[in-house]
Amino acid sequence: MSRSIEHAHIVRHDDGTASGVWGIYTLQSAFQPIFAFSNGKLSVTGFEGLIRPFRDGEPQSPVSFFNTCPTVDRLHIEALTRTLHLLNAGACLPQEASIFINFDPSVFTDRSIADKALRDMRLVLHEAEIDANRVVCEVTEQKSASQETLYNFVEALRANGFRIAVDDYGADESDINRIKELRPDIVKFDARWVMQLMESGAGFALLTAMVASFEQQGIRTVFEGIEEGWQLELAEKSGASMVQGFALARPELAPTSFHAFGKDRQMPVTVPDAGEAPATVSPSPRPKRAFGRKAVP
Repeated sequence: MSRSIEHAHIVRHDDGTASGVWGIYTLQSAFQPIFAFSNGKLSVTGFEGLIRPFRDGEPQSPVSFFNTCPTVDRLHIEALTRTLHLLNAGACLPQEASIFINFDPSVFTDRSIADKALRDMRLVLHEAEIDANRVVCEVTEQKSASQETLYNFVEALRANGFRIAVDDYGADESDINRIKELRPDIVKFDARWVMQLMESGAGFALLTAMVASFEQQGIRTVFEGIEEGWQLELAEKSGASMVQGFALARPELAPTSFHAFGKDRQMPVTVPDAGEAPATVSPSPRPKRAFGRKAVP
């Protein structure tokens, strides 16, 4: 099997997980559960992969890490983060759960870049033993370098069995035009925008109307940034399909304790106190084939 430049930056660990090395930084995957509403209860339906940089063992802000990366490296770093999330998802997440991973549309400047990204993803999925239909490709809010290239790439992802999500709807470039162009399966609403709309009756009515419009088109909706119980209650009343936020579960570094979260794991639509963490069970990672360098004890 061929190896891309990103594979040289991957370190495999004895527990089956992987981390990345980029310059002075160590990169780890964190996963945050996404819950679906079902008959007054919440069920874990998927997990979003989030990158967590460390420098000399100390956690760093993802924003500060990406800001220190030269533009010329962004394409490789994005591919590295996707690879890490997929490998770690295969090692420590429930086998039926969806996996949400981000794509920055600004790095796909021509067809050859898009084709390589797709080819590399297929290789990683084979290595991680993950079916393509579990993967949700989130197109983030950045402006695309080429609308035609982005559209063709999204169509290629869809043709290979991946689902498409538009991230941060309501922020920057993630507007109704992007929805019309990409025809996503899922729309993730920008957290700050949702919170603003929830603060007034007129705003909430608009939010509910938008959710209903998407649902009528067969597009599922996710409200991010749910941090308080009243927000969760309004999210359910609005008709949103799914929710994500600290009030429900915080991100965990791989290996996570989320392996116990399966399709039958449900909870009432109530949330714990702000400082209370959801109960979890230790994971049982599947044995993995070697991919990347072995960690040195």
